Amino acid sequence: MEDGKPVWAPHPTDGFQLGTIVDIGADSLTIEPLKQRGKTFLAPINQVFSAEDDVNKHVEDNCSLMYLNEATLLNNVRVRYSKDKIYTFVANILIAVNPYYDIPKLYTPETIKQYQGRSLGTLPPHVYAIADKAYRDMRVLKMSQSIIVSGESGAGKTENTKFVLRYLTTSYGTGQDIDERIVEANPLLEAFGNAKTVRNNNSSRFGKFVEIHFNEKNAVVGGFVSHYLLEKSRICTQSSEERNYHIFYRLCAGASEDIRQKFHLSSPDTFRYLNRGCTRFFASKDTDKQILQNRKSPEHMKSGPLKDPLLDDQGDFNRMSVAMKKIGLNDTEKLDLFRVVAGVLHLGNVDFEEAGSTSGGCTIKNQSSQTLEHCAELLGLDEEDLRVSLTTRVMLTTAGGAKGTVIKVPLKVEQANNARDALAKAVYSRLFDHVVTRVNQCFPFDSSANFIGVLDIAGFEYFEHNSFEQFCINYCNEKLQQFFNERILKEEQELYQREGLGVNEVHYVDNQDCIDLVEAKLVGILDILDEENRLPQPSDQHFTETVHNKHKGHFRLTVPRKSKLAVHRNVRDDEGFIVRHFAGAVCYETTKFVEKNNDALHMSLECLVSESKDRFIRELFDNSNNSKDVKQKAGKLSFISVGNKFKTQLNILLEKLRSTGSSFIRCIKPNLKMVSHQFEGAQILSQLQCSGMVSVLDLMQGGFPSRAPFHELYNMYQKYMPPKLTRLDPRLFCKALFKALGLNENDYKFGLTRVFFRPGKFAEFDQIMKSDPDHLAELVKKVNKWLIHSRWKKVQWCSLSVIKLKYKMLYRATACIKMQKTVRMWLCRKKHKPRIDGLVKVRNLKKRMDRFNEVVTGLKEGKQEMSKQVQELDASIDALMFKIKGTIMSRIDIDHEYQGLVTRSEQLLTSMQNKKKEEEERERLKRIQEEMEREKSRRAEEEQRRKQEEEDRRLKVEMEQKRKQDEEERKKREEEEKRIQMEMEQQLEAEREEEAGRQAVLEQERRDRELAMRIAQSEAELIPEEVQNDAGLRRGPVVQATKAAAGTKKYELSKWKYAELRDAINTSCDIELLAACREEFHRRLKVYHAWKSRNKKRNTETEQRAPKSVTDYDHAPPVKTASQQNPAPPIPARQHEVAMNRQQRYFRIPFIRPGDQYKDPQNKKKGWWYAHFDGPWIARQMELHPDKHPILLVAGKDDMEMCELSLEETGLTRKRGAEILPRQFEEIWERCGGVQYLRSAIESRQARPTYATAMLQSMLK
Repeated sequence: MEDGKPVWAPHPTDGFQLGTIVDIGADSLTIEPLKQRGKTFLAPINQVFSAEDDVNKHVEDNCSLMYLNEATLLNNVRVRYSKDKIYTFVANILIAVNPYYDIPKLYTPETIKQYQGRSLGTLPPHVYAIADKAYRDMRVLKMSQSIIVSGESGAGKTENTKFVLRYLTTSYGTGQDIDERIVEANPLLEAFGNAKTVRNNNSSRFGKFVEIHFNEKNAVVGGFVSHYLLEKSRICTQSSEERNYHIFYRLCAGASEDIRQKFHLSSPDTFRYLNRGCTRFFASKDTDKQILQNRKSPEHMKSGPLKDPLLDDQGDFNRMSVAMKKIGLNDTEKLDLFRVVAGVLHLGNVDFEEAGSTSGGCTIKNQSSQTLEHCAELLGLDEEDLRVSLTTRVMLTTAGGAKGTVIKVPLKVEQANNARDALAKAVYSRLFDHVVTRVNQCFPFDSSANFIGVLDIAGFEYFEHNSFEQFCINYCNEKLQQFFNERILKEEQELYQREGLGVNEVHYVDNQDCIDLVEAKLVGILDILDEENRLPQPSDQHFTETVHNKHKGHFRLTVPRKSKLAVHRNVRDDEGFIVRHFAGAVCYETTKFVEKNNDALHMSLECLVSESKDRFIRELFDNSNNSKDVKQKAGKLSFISVGNKFKTQLNILLEKLRSTGSSFIRCIKPNLKMVSHQFEGAQILSQLQCSGMVSVLDLMQGGFPSRAPFHELYNMYQKYMPPKLTRLDPRLFCKALFKALGLNENDYKFGLTRVFFRPGKFAEFDQIMKSDPDHLAELVKKVNKWLIHSRWKKVQWCSLSVIKLKYKMLYRATACIKMQKTVRMWLCRKKHKPRIDGLVKVRNLKKRMDRFNEVVTGLKEGKQEMSKQVQELDASIDALMFKIKGTIMSRIDIDHEYQGLVTRSEQLLTSMQNKKKEEEERERLKRIQEEMEREKSRRAEEEQRRKQEEEDRRLKVEMEQKRKQDEEERKKREEEEKRIQMEMEQQLEAEREEEAGRQAVLEQERRDRELAMRIAQSEAELIPEEVQNDAGLRRGPVVQATKAAAGTKKYELSKWKYAELRDAINTSCDIELLAACREEFHRRLKVYHAWKSRNKKRNTETEQRAPKSVTDYDHAPPVKTASQQNPAPPIPARQHEVAMNRQQRYFRIPFIRPGDQYKDPQNKKKGWWYAHFDGPWIARQMELHPDKHPILLVAGKDDMEMCELSLEETGLTRKRGAEILPRQFEEIWERCGGVQYLRSAIESRQARPTYATAMLQSMLK
């Protein structure tokens, strides 16, 4: 509504679409799409975001945009993707969108050279920039680094990992064979560990952490590969559109004829482990012709080859053979690998049938005899031993007879099939372990100073059917997401606090409760699964029931019938469970969970392969034959937990990640069809939200992603500076550089140990420092100038210090003179102290002579005689004073004469007092006589007054007792009211907490539904959204009563449009409707202003509609929007009467605008904010500021600029001294031209009916 400025609003397929706000709803905004004029839709207010002025503009770092939100992030990625710019920065995090085709000149050797040694941000975003940053951090900080490559399956994680490894070995390798081996190891690992899935043609079905080790000179010396959780179930079965591991198809398509005949290979459709999935080869048009017809399956012949620009089974077999040779595998080792792969294929073709005997066992079909022979030959086993081991299992007795007796138990057909598949999985998994071990042996190293590790592990997975593999993968991603939160969000904010930058805190969702659900001791899902495996007769149903019973009411765990997908609702409660992950809810079907968690074989099968005639097979199983395993073996299958093994590996990996520096690459899958130039916005938005990019935007909005220690900047740029500048200490050196460059102080901040840069500013600084020599010479001049200025300031300071010292010396001289004077005075005073004290006492005696004269004057008899004695005493005192002054007398002499004078004065005073008393006695007797007469009359009056007072006291006591009783009753009422109020507040607080929890559940439900929608688009049918009553939310009696009252409202206004509310306020004569409309109108204003506050431009000052003390009382963020000019009809007579009868109150409080707060710290520009409330809502508003014109606002015309809170919400009635008289308000209003302003609003039909409009219209009439 801000001049029709476009905003981003939600869109089901594009993520967001451009539109304009046309109306404000109860809790939503009405949006008109720019591409569909005339049509409108409702959007939740918290999912509408401000748009950039130019939506087609793109930036390399998303933090450079004016508005930082998920909509602008998605749009920036979309625009860059359309221009083949697949990499984008969000601060130091790289977003990589899979293009699904080769972009020319993006990964050439020339490109690698461009990024060597270049700071992040100086060149366009690229995976090479992240790799070089990790190398430079390792070199400067002397600390190992990790690069975490994450994303969904098919997002390009493996390809970006290969580019990182190629960059590091090419740029910083020694040029020896070791560099090539590290790169060539990838094709071999992909052949044995990658497969085609419905979402990715080259999906890594295992996780790997590749370490590139460097020596003290920061050159590559070797590498090491750690692998995690190979998906073994894929070896035996796949879905119809997926394939087994690449090596099986490459061996069938590319092996020479000699190998084919030697290993008895044919087309993929002839092998059970391949023909239940897709049996087509990856091939181009040319290579498809080179594959012999007898190697192609009927499906391949009918539908043609699979197409992928990066995959070709025949060509990849040849490239894999070359890679094997380069990493040091000879022909014998290659044939050993191929032979075991072929043996696994033939093992899968062994079929069983029920035996005709009464033993209840099974036998191998006659048709499988040739297959059994081939399998035994390839694996170096005896054919008969293999036949027996597959159809029976061995039990060792532990009691009841000879201990250790071997008993062979026949297996049923299903058990034999499981035993065959378990053997195939064990052989292939150990073969893969051997391949990884052999790869590590090909690039050994004696010593390593540091390493750079690249983590490539399967991303968050969610299919129509999810099993144990997806459970482990998603558990891993939960842990990695927590690490991302800690490293990027938590540790970043802690660093800001330690360095004293004062950046606002960003809140993020902590997924520790989900991790505890999986890995907690005793009650975690993995531990429950292990306990189930240890039972005599474990079952998947019992395991599932235990999980549900242990975690009843857990927010992260629920039953399948609550899924958003129809296919999951058919799963019984004991057949699966739903886990709410950070990315959304996933339904896991627990069938075969117990089986997949056990990594052990039957004793008979393991002994068979361990004693193979083939040395290579024996070595594969040597590591498993240890004493601990032998002790575990009994008649039952020995138990080795896959889940706990994976948990241990994952914890070791995370410890390693936490001990290193980290960089992040977030890979994004642009569409589900895996085609180029197709951008599915909603899918990508969900991936960005799940990867934590939105939380990063909130942090980076006020953060400093680039930083460098002072000593690092010093070491980096001292070679560009002359010697006299390099002598400075690092901190002063950095300050000199920044002052000389004249950088904006908002673009960087100095911490305690390092300097921090806004996004992209470190790159600008680095570019300036490494520019041409002429510019550098000019820069040196600026630095010299700054140093001269700073040194001149030091000289000035020294001069001031010398002057200060001078005045200090003068002060001390004056103080010495004063001290000498004081000492002399003290010595003199000590010498003459007795005479002075004597003189003082005599003078005091002299002063008493005035009292003698007063007494003499009051005598009636003997006045002359007494006057003569007084004069003689006065003369004696004067003589003594003269004697003390004129002669040197001792203290004793002075005291002796003084005592003589004191005795004479006392005798004289006594005689005078005696005479005075005699006269007073006579007078007293006379007065007594008169007093007795008066006392007699007074006592009569006193007795009468006493009786009156007693009567008054009795009445007062009665009144006081009555008052105390009233006071006690009032206190009891107040205490009861307080208790009721406190109970209501506690109830409301509990309701608010429940509401907050419910909102969290709703947010999780929204994510779950988005995730379900993504699955539904490709695989399943979506359940329509249902409105369910949450029985878990219990409302208190007070809130229920409130809701009941709300439900019975006379008017339902939540669906009224903004304009309809305004028109009803201006025209309605219904008092109840008018009050309800005014309340809904102001509530929507508050919601809209809150949305505007969240979506304001960065680095802009916040405007206020009212003082902060007023708006803060209701916690409503003050934001100023454009005024809404809407004509209003004339005021009806009924409304005129209502307006005249409402209570009118006037207020005035101080007001300082935010823009003046820092410009005027002495508050000289303090203004005043005036408000006139007509009933509960504001009718007129004024702002008076020094040196500015008054701001006058009236209701109706200026609603969008006025205070939207009610009088009770502002708290003005509780502010001491805020309320003023109506006369005071009207004087200021008239002086500022308010009468003319209100009159023009009434004449233009823009003013709302209020008391002020009614009074003015009456006056005009």
